[in-house]
Amino acid sequence: MNESLLTQLRQGEEATVVALRGGCGFQRRLRSIGLKEGKTVRMVAKHPFAGPLVVEVDGRQITIGRGMSQKITVARP
Repeated sequence: MNESLLTQLRQGEEATVVALRGGCGFQRRLRSIGLKEGKTVRMVAKHPFAGPLVVEVDGRQITIGRGMSQKITVARP
């Protein structure tokens, strides 16, 4: 498996969340919206000019800010 940041995925690409690198509040927030270690995510869209990312987790689309997404490590199959 090849580890990288969530921001490095291309549109339509899937990966598995490996780590959430942030404080307790950051991790709690992401886990509350279904984004946690072991989950498969698919990149739906990347908004230009450092805008947010849209990822799909468990069939739901979630928008995540660029700063938060740079703290999420994923592994490509």
